[in-house]
Amino acid sequence: MRFGELKVTDVFAAGQVKERASIIQSKTRKPVRFEITEGTRRSLTAWLDDPMMNGSFYPWPGRFHERLRISTRQYARLVRGWVTSMGLEPSAYGAHSMRRPKVAQIYQKTGNLRAVQLLLGHTKMDSTVRDQGVELEDALAISEAVEI
Repeated sequence: MRFGELKVTDVFAAGQVKERASIIQSKTRKPVRFEITEGTRRSLTAWLDDPMMNGSFYPWPGRFHERLRISTRQYARLVRGWVTSMGLEPSAYGAHSMRRPKVAQIYQKTGNLRAVQLLLGHTKMDSTVRDQGVELEDALAISEAVEI
């Protein structure tokens, strides 16, 4: 599923933003669950309560009336603007890479690659290892920390 394909009903039910949601990943056609943090739920609630959003099918509508949802290109422009406004280097942050920071922290704190694999929706561990930049030194450090 691309960013713009997320629907309001994927994240909002019974008058509130869900704590967890599930989407079907377009590449694998498998469901991927994700957490919606408290801060994000507050922001989404305020956004969806805006009169402009009344009746909107997508949480991020397109700029033009004929476009129901935001395009991937439009999202990339928004991310670039946010990153630039924070004084960060835009080439270091992209729409796809923005999903990795939290799982990278989970990996650093736990060393649990399987959890990271599930959170990223990867079917192959090789993809997770490549995405997280797991090195032999990481594996050795984890091995040394585990006593039998």
